[in-house]
Amino acid sequence: MQTDSFKLHYLLHSATLLEDHLRMRLAALSIHPRQARVIDALSRMEPASQVQLARAFGTKPASMSTMTARLIDAGFITREIDPKEARAHVLRLTDRGRGLLANIHTAWRDIDRLIEDRIGADSAAQLANLTRDLRDSLGGRVPGAVPASTANIDINNS
Repeated sequence: MQTDSFKLHYLLHSATLLEDHLRMRLAALSIHPRQARVIDALSRMEPASQVQLARAFGTKPASMSTMTARLIDAGFITREIDPKEARAHVLRLTDRGRGLLANIHTAWRDIDRLIEDRIGADSAAQLANLTRDLRDSLGGRVPGAVPASTANIDINNS
């Protein structure tokens, strides 16, 4: 049985190749693609616990603990005692971590341009729409983003 007969493999292989390009691009910042996603999400969620981050990414708290420990060791985030619950900790970006955000976003835009260069702007836009729809239909969402059901609520009138 040939694996190229399964459409899934095109998506997985393309994602792996793009992640390899992103990994090379982010190496100059001394971070990996998933670390970049955590830094970006924490910028929207902070302060956040490891459990909140794990839920947002759909991963196990132990996996997120490993990731955040590396980011703490690198000086990109801090772990502080939660002012609301002395037995809990929250994570925040350091100035160094916050300084990475623009570079992370630039790297992501570079990969978007790579996709456009390879398949054209119209196909790249269509691919983005289709993969977003697929992610959403599978229950995924942007970590740290406000859910669509609450995004348009006027807090002054609630």
